[in-house]
Amino acid sequence: MQFQFNSDSSVMGTVNVATRIEEMVREKLSRFGERLTRVEVHVSDVNGTKHGADDKHCMIEARPRGGRPIGVTGRADKVDAAARRAANILAQRLERLFGKEERHKHDARPDKMM
Repeated sequence: MQFQFNSDSSVMGTVNVATRIEEMVREKLSRFGERLTRVEVHVSDVNGTKHGADDKHCMIEARPRGGRPIGVTGRADKVDAAARRAANILAQRLERLFGKEERHKHDARPDKMM
């Protein structure tokens, strides 16, 4: 699974922040690792230098093998908390998606005997 981290200029996109968020997201999505080709994380601060409630946004997009991308957003006062919220939501959506695939898989219809 490839991992890409992006941040806007108002968020401290240091290596430390990127590493922390990558480790946390990889841990949350570890059980889906073989089924995902790529995960992109985008963090931003909605109102820049001003402070406000839930002004940090984290958008995570996961790309399942052979499927359509799934994107979620988390908002919080801090970047790490926003990333954690988004990762939790994404894990729930992937669980639902892959769980449905497993439930609807079935063997080919056996030949009828005459």
